[in-house]
Amino acid sequence: MANDATEPMMTRRKYGEELRLRREAAGHTQLSLGEAVIVSPSMIAHIEAGRRRPRLEDAKRLDKELNANGFFERWLPTLDEAQFAPHFAEAAESEKLAEVIEEYAIGAVPGLLQTADYARAITLGYEPNIAAKELDQRVVNRTGRARILDNPTKPRMWAILNEAVLRTVVGGPEVMARQLRHIAKLVHAGRVQVQVLPFSSGAHPFMNSKLKLMRFADSPDEAYFEVLYSGALTDEPTIVKRYQDAYDLARAAALPLTASLELIESVAEEYENAMQEHP
Repeated sequence: MANDATEPMMTRRKYGEELRLRREAAGHTQLSLGEAVIVSPSMIAHIEAGRRRPRLEDAKRLDKELNANGFFERWLPTLDEAQFAPHFAEAAESEKLAEVIEEYAIGAVPGLLQTADYARAITLGYEPNIAAKELDQRVVNRTGRARILDNPTKPRMWAILNEAVLRTVVGGPEVMARQLRHIAKLVHAGRVQVQVLPFSSGAHPFMNSKLKLMRFADSPDEAYFEVLYSGALTDEPTIVKRYQDAYDLARAAALPLTASLELIESVAEEYENAMQEHP
């Protein structure tokens, strides 16, 4: 019997096999089906192989095109990544396949860059009554996402951090010092590029929201934007382009890479000094 960690992927494979069988029975190639339901043929291939899940609107179009009597829409919820909030499940899946990830963080360190202690502290910050076992699992899930950075070349990641990310004391000075040193280590290793958008930069496009942009080798670019307890993922080209333009404006307003690293390390040192003054 499959263990709990593999069951979602096994379910996707069965779902994908059903799509392949129905596609072939209808006389469709991956290319012709993709054209009929307005997704790329590579996305059809990913779904059939169990690597991706269709979006709700895609599942509805698959049902209609293949006369599937609602199969693909009805079983879609079983493919969710159970370890993540429903609004983030698709974005978590996209992270694993992205060639490039560009992220803007308004008040908290992006999940892919968080240490375990920081992840624990920030989770308690917005859900103080969470059960200990659930908290431990959330931390494992959050830090587990960062394993995609173990690959030395893919994905390429660029993060813009509002200065508030550095200055908001999550978990105390020790947690913050270790968190900022972790980011600096990733930068020194050449694994990520990080800019800081200082308070002095003034108005900018992302004053009230966070954003993740993802680019893929064989699928449309995607944008994921989030507010508290809600988020949305889109590959609508016009919307993604607007977010990319806004991200470029924020990047231009941010400190250069070297100055950003110096600020991150300087603030980390401030936290370390605070630890010595108040042990």
